[in-house]
Amino acid sequence: MPTYASLVDASDRDVQNAQELASIWGEIRTEFEDHEAKLIDSYAVLGEHDFLITFEVPDSEAAFKAALTLRRHDLAAQTMEIADTDEFAQLADDI
Repeated sequence: MPTYASLVDASDRDVQNAQELASIWGEIRTEFEDHEAKLIDSYAVLGEHDFLITFEVPDSEAAFKAALTLRRHDLAAQTMEIADTDEFAQLADDI
């Protein structure tokens, strides 16, 4: 299954406390599953973005639905398809 990563910014969301922000990940995980997306990992990030999440989907339609799920929770995200470095090395060898 294709794997995607999203760099997530919570600045658009009106967050009252850290627990509230942490609690939305359970909701997002459930909604991802409804769209056939599997949330692999989520990380808090120091720097330009607030979070990094990775997820697997069966196709690009499911990836779009997952990205829209983040937006529905007032989270701005830059979502991109990613490849394992071993898979990438294999592609490079084929060229």
